[in-house]
Amino acid sequence: MNGANDGRSGQPPVSSEGDSPLHNGESDGEGTRGASRPPPIYVLEGNTLKTRLTRDVGLHYPFVGAGMAFVSLPPLVIAVSEAGGLGMLGTAPEPPGVLEARLKAIRAGTQRPFGVDFIVDREEPHGFTARDHVDTCIGAKVPVVVFHWTLPPREWIRDLQAAGTRVWMQSGTVELAREALEMGVQGLIAQGRQAGGRNLGSTPTLTLVRQLRALSDAVPVLAAGGIADGFSAARALYHGADGVWVGTRLIASVEGYAHPLYKQRLVEGDAGDTATTTLFGPEWPGKRMRVIRNRVVREWAGRESSAPPASDTETIGTTLLFPGVLDVPYVMPRFSSFLPTPDTQGDLEEMSLPAGGASMSRIDTVQPAGQIVVEMMERARRLLESPEGLDEEDEDDRG
Repeated sequence: MNGANDGRSGQPPVSSEGDSPLHNGESDGEGTRGASRPPPIYVLEGNTLKTRLTRDVGLHYPFVGAGMAFVSLPPLVIAVSEAGGLGMLGTAPEPPGVLEARLKAIRAGTQRPFGVDFIVDREEPHGFTARDHVDTCIGAKVPVVVFHWTLPPREWIRDLQAAGTRVWMQSGTVELAREALEMGVQGLIAQGRQAGGRNLGSTPTLTLVRQLRALSDAVPVLAAGGIADGFSAARALYHGADGVWVGTRLIASVEGYAHPLYKQRLVEGDAGDTATTTLFGPEWPGKRMRVIRNRVVREWAGRESSAPPASDTETIGTTLLFPGVLDVPYVMPRFSSFLPTPDTQGDLEEMSLPAGGASMSRIDTVQPAGQIVVEMMERARRLLESPEGLDEEDEDDRG
């Protein structure tokens, strides 16, 4: 075996000797506390999966880590990119100054391609994403920018592409994908109904992949929703995806910036343990999320209109926003949509725990992100060499 992390030669192994582990409460400026550097991941030089995605972006594996708010901070981005995939920074609700600090941390940790994921909601007077965020990405020459929820202004796409940034759109519908292609996006992420978190999709993942593939054969199409192991990745590639967009599985990674008990719920959960609800706000009210069925979800999912309004005096815990950069204390109101991180204290049974159940059924341990990337992709490669069973149409629609 040769080449650290992504199988490419000429890269010396990374040694953790001499690194001082962080003590409890210390920050490394990237949003992690108490974590030492994981060992390098090695893969065989010749073993790779070539797709439109890997050729366009320069990747070893057609694997993209979902840009999950709060969870996908620089350590996770770096780990995925260093393992040969495309790490994706989750931004919402971080301001442009924090985004700039995150990008500097990523550049210090990897020279390989990475991306930034933005949520756009034009109906919000003070939305998560502003022109300053786009300008920050342009100044940093970010390789890939993804937009989610609604289309961004056309000039954002134009200016990013003029600066050399590839622009993709995450879409749960054929209609939104078609509009995005008309605006010139260079990649589509097919968000099926199995996907966790903020999800507008109602079509099974593989069906949506084929529908978006039919719109264009000129841009990469990624499968999102229910992708958490080698078999699910291979099946997505077999059905026409150019790559996979992986979220829930990476929450249950060493580098994922999620609360340990939240990660444990992902390991212990199964396909029927999630629900789609509009219960959580008030930071971004009325938006669909697929979340774990904890106590508050079991109580109110399906009858959200009867749920009592959140009040300023009723809280479920505390957390820190913009960890490792600003460390702003935040009191979480009841039905807060902010998920629990290592900085969170409170009752997780009352909190939003985004997850895809179809992915949870495939997770049995918390692993280093680089190991997840390599094991998933190498297993997918072997399955695609003898693809019996990959043509099955049945998908687990329980979540």
